[in-house]
Formats: sequence, structure tokens, C-alpha cells
Amino acid sequence: MFSPLLEEWDSDLRSRDPLSFPGYGAKLAALDHESVRTGRADGFVLIEGDFSVIGGSMGVVHGEKVVRAFDRATAERLPVVVVTRSGGARMQEGMVALVQLARTAAAAERHRAAGLLSVSVHRSPTTGGVFASYGSLTDLAVVEAGATIGFAGPRVLAQTTGADPDGRSHTAESALAAHLVDALAAPEDLAAWVDGALGRTEVALHTHSAPNPVRSAPAPAAETTAAWREVQAARRMGRPTGLHVAAAATTSWTELGTGTDPALRTALATIGGNRVVVLACDRYAGGGQPGPDGFRLAQRGIALAGRLGIPIVTFVDTPGAAAGPDAENGGIAGEIARTFGAFAAVASPTVAVCVGEGGSGGALALAAVDQFLVQEHAIFSVIGPEGAAAILERDGTKAPQVAPLLKLTSADLFAMGIVDQVVPDDVAETVAALIEALGAERISAAVGGRRARADRVSHSWLEAATGAS
Repeated sequence: MFSPLLEEWDSDLRSRDPLSFPGYGAKLAALDHESVRTGRADGFVLIEGDFSVIGGSMGVVHGEKVVRAFDRATAERLPVVVVTRSGGARMQEGMVALVQLARTAAAAERHRAAGLLSVSVHRSPTTGGVFASYGSLTDLAVVEAGATIGFAGPRVLAQTTGADPDGRSHTAESALAAHLVDALAAPEDLAAWVDGALGRTEVALHTHSAPNPVRSAPAPAAETTAAWREVQAARRMGRPTGLHVAAAATTSWTELGTGTDPALRTALATIGGNRVVVLACDRYAGGGQPGPDGFRLAQRGIALAGRLGIPIVTFVDTPGAAAGPDAENGGIAGEIARTFGAFAAVASPTVAVCVGEGGSGGALALAAVDQFLVQEHAIFSVIGPEGAAAILERDGTKAPQVAPLLKLTSADLFAMGIVDQVVPDDVAETVAALIEALGAERISAAVGGRRARADRVSHSWLEAATGAS
């Protein structure tokens, strides 16, 4: 039993024998409960499979109980925790069992459409119809370490196709590596993971980033510039990156797509008592440059926040998006564009803070938000000074001289109206400013700022054409 029920639902439902399947009627008569139990737990609705009952298979009763549980959770505005242990659809009930996949999936989608959170706990084994319906439609998912998980069970797969998974699939570890689930946990840690995902307990984000520089900066000129000194400050080895500031700001952290892209992390979290979705850059990981998978995961987080009606907070610190053949072939440009589109469309309040370097479109795609904060000694630019020097002077070492031309300091950004607020570099003060930005009055007034700010900046630099013939 995963969690005690305060109230069990629909325990009186019993199935008939739709196929008159040999021996099935007697087996049903001997059952004192079905392959799933549902009901109200402490603060959530629980749907828990029971493998001891005909392999946890989903027949008409299993399906009906799941549908009723999701719909009741929707009506009562409660999150749902799904615990799966199943061999799939119940063959003894034939198509009557199979149609439960469509029914339970539809019920899960009704719950999602109502803006309510759901999480899955995949225990061993989780296969077949349960995995291919409501079990895979939750917002977050954790798999039990060592579990067998997959659509076709390994034995069925081997005997019907001749294929041998040989560890490449059907394991908890392979599911995590393939980003089919968000986390892997030992059996004794599953309940704590769920509590963290529901925001019921404090779960800290622990960072292990090595303080290595993102790149070797060119040697400064004999006469350096104030702008270049700000570039050096933003890139200083050991300066807290987005992930470190996120760790200081959050009291719960449930990561989406663990390991998807180390340079850009996405999580359901808590900041100052507010449930939020966080996007956090880590300039010390993966070159500090998010790739297509990172932006795709960010879009998933943005969509989740929009559906749940909670704010999005981004911690920006990247010299820009990943470049090179792999990134190009992975569709990096399109994923950046779709991230801009996701921010433009989401109804949730959005806040960003640049805590180091913001470089080009890959950084701005994470900062097209309602409230935009920047640390005093952070920078944000259309292109890195080295790239600008390579274009303008054909010499990247002239970056110190070119840096002032880009107007990339926090003072420049504030003067141009690009950012709304300059905050101190001190992490605690940055977190305090961020919590203030998430306050009810500020956050409600800010919605729509993402468009207004960009329009205001753009219109201030437009001139009407004169002398047209």
C-alpha cells in the first residue's frame, strides 16, 4: 500500500464475464477486491494498482474506478497520484477491457484541462494498457529503481517478435535515460518524492557545478573599459550561476526531465511559498549553452505552468544557445522560436532575473517575461563582445574595446527600458527581490508586461519616414 486512504471509493464494483472466458467467472467470484483501489488520501486522490489481482490488469471495473476517481478529483479540485503496477489490459474481458484505455485517458485529460496537477509512481512491473493510457498522462513521473517498465512486456516482446531488450529498454534506468520519466527513486524514497512534487514538504535543490570558467576571455587591453570590466565580473570564475541562485530561492524542487540538458534545468518548485515553474541556467555545465532538448523541456515547463495557473521564474546565465552541427540538426533555431512563442502565449505571470551573462536569442528566449530583473554586475547583449569584435574588427581580441558599443551593462539595460529593475549581486538580496516580484500585487499587475516592454522599447526608437516621393 503506497498511502493510507482516508476514504476508499467504489470498492463495491464488480465485473461480469463479457467473453464467457474459461474459468474467469470463478476467478471473479473469488476476488474480494479489484486490481486498483481509489479514494481520498491526505490532500490528494490516490489511484493505486494491485499486481496481486490478475496481474494488476485493467478490466471494466479497473477502468471505471479510474475514470470516477479522476472525475471526482476534477470536481473537488484535487491533485491525483497514480501508482502503477500492471501487466496491461485484461485479456479475459477482451475489447471491453481494451476500451478502458480510451476512457481512462479521456478522464486524465479532463483533469489536466481543469488545471490540476497529477503525478505517476511507476512500480514493478508497469506495462501494457495502463502504461499506454492514464499512467503516461500525468504531469510528472517517477519510476521505482529496478522496475520493469515498458509498453510490451519483455516476455511478450521476446515471444512475439524475437527481440531481446537486453537492458536497452524495459528497465527503470533505461526509462530515465530515455527521458520517459522525470526521476528514479528507491522504493523507500517514492513517497518523499511525491510529497515534494505536491509541494507538501521542503525538498532542496543541491548543486554540484564545478566553478570553471565558461570560456577563456581574451587578454584585456592596456586601457580596458568599464563595460569590459562588467563583462569580466559577469563571467567571473565562481560567480553563482542560475542554478545556484535557484537553489537559494527554492524550498522545493521536483525536476522535469532529469538529465535532459545540464545547461538548462526545468522544475516544479516553491519560492517564497509560491508554487512556480523554474527554468534555471547553469553556465558551468555543458558549456553553459542550452541545446534543442533543453529548450523543448523549457516549453514543457511553460505549458505546465500555464495549465496550473502558476508563475514561471527563469534564472538566466548563458552566453547563448548551443551551436554546431548537432544543435543545428536538432532544430535549435526552431526550438528557440517555439520557446519565444510559448512565453508569448502563456497566461501565467512570468519573471526573469539575469544573474550573470545573457547572450543573444538563446538567452532572451528565457527572458521574454512580464518582469525582468538583472543583477547589478550582470550583462545582456545581442552578441558576445568577442563575436562582435570578430565581425566588426575581424579580431576577437578587441572585445574590450567593442564591449561599450553594445550597451550591455545593467545600467545601460535599465536606461533603455530593456529591464524593469536592477538588483544587487548578493544572492540573498536577489532572492528577496524575486520574492517581492512574486507578491500578489506585483505579480497581478505585471501580466502583459512582456509585450508592453518590448513594444515600448521598439516604438521609442521608431521615426516616421520623411521626404518620401
